[in-house]
Amino acid sequence: MVDNGIIEESSRPWASTIVLVKKKDGSTRFCVDYRKLNDITIKDSYPLPRIDDTLDALNGSQCFSTLDLKSGYWQVEIQPEDKEKTAFTTGQGLWQFKVMPFGLCNAPATFERLMETVLRGLTSEACLVYLDDIIIVERTFQEHLNNIRKVFQRLQKANLKLSPKKCRFFRKEVSYLGHIISADGVKTDPEKTKAVVDWPRPETVHDLRSFLGLCTYYRRFVRNFSAIARPLHKLTEARSNFNWFEECEKSFNSLKQALITSPVLTYPRTDKEFILDTDASNEGIGAVLSQKIGNKECVIAYFSKSLGKPERNYCVTRKELLAIVKSIEHFHHYLYGRKFLLRTDHASLRWLLNFGELEGQIARWIQRLQEYDFEIQHRKGTSQGNANALS
Repeated sequence: MVDNGIIEESSRPWASTIVLVKKKDGSTRFCVDYRKLNDITIKDSYPLPRIDDTLDALNGSQCFSTLDLKSGYWQVEIQPEDKEKTAFTTGQGLWQFKVMPFGLCNAPATFERLMETVLRGLTSEACLVYLDDIIIVERTFQEHLNNIRKVFQRLQKANLKLSPKKCRFFRKEVSYLGHIISADGVKTDPEKTKAVVDWPRPETVHDLRSFLGLCTYYRRFVRNFSAIARPLHKLTEARSNFNWFEECEKSFNSLKQALITSPVLTYPRTDKEFILDTDASNEGIGAVLSQKIGNKECVIAYFSKSLGKPERNYCVTRKELLAIVKSIEHFHHYLYGRKFLLRTDHASLRWLLNFGELEGQIARWIQRLQEYDFEIQHRKGTSQGNANALS
């Protein structure tokens, strides 16, 4: 690291400890524990892109190339007066970084701002960027080649270097942000979900939370995720002993199976009407967002949420209305500002949404829904194939 210009000796009063993390390939990752420094750091609020929005923006693309920056953070120099704050001790002297290290709370925001500045004007037409992962898209080979050239010119001008081994060019299918991307849509990456499938039965609450955290990253692919995972979530909330019952084992295995068999989710089309199917049960609410393409209804994403104890005491009508409100809020970025079809198996909701004499919570919910433009269609529960598996 000294020879590569990454670190230098330090004589300042700052010092953090190092942490050696073993990687999957057996090698060791060098990390610094910057928790104390992060606690006194003013946070940078520059936002990272929503991964779902990034994936949706790939609609219409036929050809894909992915670029990966070589040790991206280490290509960002630190201001001379701030280097001392990154100092760490190894037991053999005191060292400080000359470039931005991993572990600083503002590093992701700093790097995202850099990449969006470098690629400004291209991110809406030629490429998408999430930290050091860049995906270049287009419909035709020639257009794709032109986009690659534009991106390369920007990176060269900023003196940013790529990792050739991690770059992929002119592919019909690529791995990006833990997903497999193709012209057909988005699906889970088997290499990423393998960690879930191979996960041993959790022995502690910490192990279980780690498992659920990894599964949650792919929840948009799993119909009724909350209902399936509910026994495991209840176990993480238990104040008593960690008791792994049969329903926990069933939930654990069901989540693994759901990720293995998860569907290809279609990219949203701006020229097609959105269809939102909602439903509620005693334990949770669920929804499916889809669009009719040709003669087939294609799923865009799933949503589900477990009900809290007070919500489980709601009457059927209130639960169904809650399902509508929460589902529309969840898919706000798809539905706001455009007309869509809302399908529910509870006929009284059509009357309720047009009733004038409402008070309290329901009145607030109805007022919230008035911001949206939708048509309600009653659908019998037996034909509510998308959403009613929660019931």
